[in-house]
Amino acid sequence: MARTRDKLTDIEIRAAKSGDKVRKLADGKGLQLWIMPNGGKYWRYEYRHLGKRKLLALGTYPDLTLEKAREKTTDARRQVADDLDPSGLKQQRKAELRLAADNTFGKIAERLVAKKRKDGKAPVTIAKMEWILAKLKTSLATRSIGSIRTPDVIHALKKEEEADNLETARRMRTVIGEVFRYAMQHGIIDGDPSAATRGAIANPKPKHFTAITDPQRVGALLRLVDDYADRQIITGSALQLMALLYPRPGELRQARWPEFDLDKAVWEIPADRMKLRHPHIKPLPRQAVVVLKRLHEITGPQGFVFPALGSFTRCMSENTMNAALRRMDIGADEHTSHGFRATASTLLNASNLFSVDAIEHSLAHQDRDAVRRAYARGDAMTERRKMTQWWADHLDLLKGRKAGQVVPLARTTKRESA
Repeated sequence: MARTRDKLTDIEIRAAKSGDKVRKLADGKGLQLWIMPNGGKYWRYEYRHLGKRKLLALGTYPDLTLEKAREKTTDARRQVADDLDPSGLKQQRKAELRLAADNTFGKIAERLVAKKRKDGKAPVTIAKMEWILAKLKTSLATRSIGSIRTPDVIHALKKEEEADNLETARRMRTVIGEVFRYAMQHGIIDGDPSAATRGAIANPKPKHFTAITDPQRVGALLRLVDDYADRQIITGSALQLMALLYPRPGELRQARWPEFDLDKAVWEIPADRMKLRHPHIKPLPRQAVVVLKRLHEITGPQGFVFPALGSFTRCMSENTMNAALRRMDIGADEHTSHGFRATASTLLNASNLFSVDAIEHSLAHQDRDAVRRAYARGDAMTERRKMTQWWADHLDLLKGRKAGQVVPLARTTKRESA
């Protein structure tokens, strides 16, 4: 039974000894100190709610002092006076804290990444997202996602902006928005605070890849590429196809043989490798089919068309083609593997033989004009096939060869040397 005399003192509490049973020392107004047989001392507040006797655990002595226990009791008494249940409110708060711990920005981001993996997103896409999320580890990752506000997001972005990492800041804003929208879809939050950050940081300057566009110099470059392909057929063939088909380098490096139908002369690039995340079909000129058929004897019939040196399980490194250009004495300030796209765009537009729609669609560019996008949905395949073959023949002419002439490649071993 609890004592009848009210008001405990610290001296009395420290001196109180445990017994065989729980001892209850009353301080008044429902506050009690329970002394357990093992010597532990626990504060309890006894009250009635809706006609039922209830107990609220306040904490342990001496971690919770007598003064603090009285303050907590006063707060609980106010709740009871307002017809609230202090114990129920405490359990609700605990549940909210557990939910917040499970719904930090970082944990929700992990769930989103897992979903993207399950959906079959490209490993490179997943890796880039994880790299961005790692940068948010100290700023947002441990925060409950519901507690994050627009200024918090801007603060994280500003760190990258101040380091002049504007493209990283742009990608970071995109990833943060994806995480918030995922949380909204699952009913965890009601809004996306990153949406209001538009315009809060400087836009990255457009990156222009160096490219050779003078027709005479293009011809000289292509002759160097053909000579290189005689010695290093895999890397050289990749450069030849970059010139003939002008895809993004990553689209070509990661190409797999099942994507090609050489009988129909088409290459279907899957959506997960395209910048705009839409599948893209490229018609193949005769010259490209010849390059691919010869390459098929070396790296086909399955797996990567351009495997990494020493491994058929990995694709060619992103630096391989540029390194080959450097070995040809083509400087980084002159031309890059990505520059073949600018070469094609410049010379195809200068020819005045083909519509802008066909050229832009062959480059897999997104056109902002709705009418032209509708035209592009039809692929303009007839015009694009004609343009693709004209382009390949034109490159032959720039090299000083007869249009459509097939130049035999030197036979090589199964794998090329470094």
